Amino acid sequence: MATGWSWCEPLPAADFSGRCLYLCTPDRPDLERFVEECILGGVDVVQLREKSLDDRRLIERASALREVCARHGVPFVLNDRPDLALASGADGVHVGQDDVPPTVARSILGADASIGLSTHSPAEWDAAAGEPVDYLSAGPVTETPTKPGRPGTGVDYLRYVSSTALGRRLPWFVTGGVTPEAIPRLAEAGATRFVVVRYLTGSPDPRAAAARLRRVIDGLA
Repeated sequence: MATGWSWCEPLPAADFSGRCLYLCTPDRPDLERFVEECILGGVDVVQLREKSLDDRRLIERASALREVCARHGVPFVLNDRPDLALASGADGVHVGQDDVPPTVARSILGADASIGLSTHSPAEWDAAAGEPVDYLSAGPVTETPTKPGRPGTGVDYLRYVSSTALGRRLPWFVTGGVTPEAIPRLAEAGATRFVVVRYLTGSPDPRAAAARLRRVIDGLA
């Protein structure tokens, strides 16, 4: 973890308001070592998003990753599957607009779990005000291979999100094309928390890559 004062000071796992660098990763052969390196570089939320594994294998991989995150006090959430999040001991689940509704996820995981929800438009953002979620994501700002066929929302969507009462009340993370170079432009549109996929998963030195991202984020204050 990054040490000393930072713009988003690390807080207990149930509180996302002080967390600002969120890794979303698929499974990979070096998953545990890779995620730990990212955490040591400054990542303070981790999501496992893997669509190709059968349920038993996904529980195994999620359980292993939960242990890594727990050692460092970092929240671990599983994508899409609240039932498997419960089975693996994850801190929570992240769902999309076409997944299990947050109300159902909450009924499965209970009041203490962390639930996140993706939004891609002002209508989806406004509808999220009535959902039992702990944080939201907004984007992807630019089209991304992790969401094939989904056009980018552009930064105007971030301006809308940050201007709403919900955007001021609930922690939200921007998705899509997050790099050290892109962060200042996203921050100008109101973003303060960032989801990263390819910049870290494709890096030969994920700890150094995470540290570069964290330095830019911490320098925004």
